[in-house]
Amino acid sequence: MKELSAEKKIIQLVTFRLGDEEYGVDILKVHEINRMMDITAVPNAPDCIEGVINLRGKVIPVINLRMKFGLPHKQVDALSKIVVLDIGMAAGIIVDSVSEVLRISYDVVEPPPPMTASIGSEYILGVGKLKDRLLILLDIERLLGAADGDMMAKAIAS
Repeated sequence: MKELSAEKKIIQLVTFRLGDEEYGVDILKVHEINRMMDITAVPNAPDCIEGVINLRGKVIPVINLRMKFGLPHKQVDALSKIVVLDIGMAAGIIVDSVSEVLRISYDVVEPPPPMTASIGSEYILGVGKLKDRLLILLDIERLLGAADGDMMAKAIAS
C-alpha cells in the first residue's frame, strides 16, 4: 500500500463531500475544479463511468464517485462539481461539493482502519483527525487505477 511519507510535515489537500463523508486528495493530483457541464454518455461503459466531457478540446472521462463507492444516487445540483485529476491521464470525478483547500500536519493522520465509510481501506491513505471532523485521505491513483484506467481509455476511444 502506498503510504504518506513521514518526511512531509504538511499535507495540502483539496477536500470534497460525498454524502455525509468528507474526503481529501493531494492537491498536486488536482488539475482543476469545474462546475457541472454536459456529460456525453459512452455506450457499454461501466456504471461508474458517467461519460466524457470536452474540456477545451480535450476529451476527458468522468467517473461518478457515488456509484464507485456504492452510495445512493443523488441528483446533481448547484454545489456539484467535476474535479479534474492528473493520474497519468486526465480524469474527472463527480463530487457533491468541494469544501476547501486544506493544509494539515502529517501528525494528525492515522493509518486507515480495515473498513472506512463505504469504500475499502486499500483506497485510503489515512484518516485525518481534525478539530471537529474526520477527513478520509484517498489514494486517488489506486482508486482510479489500472482497471478503471483501461475502461476510461476505452471510453475515450469510443
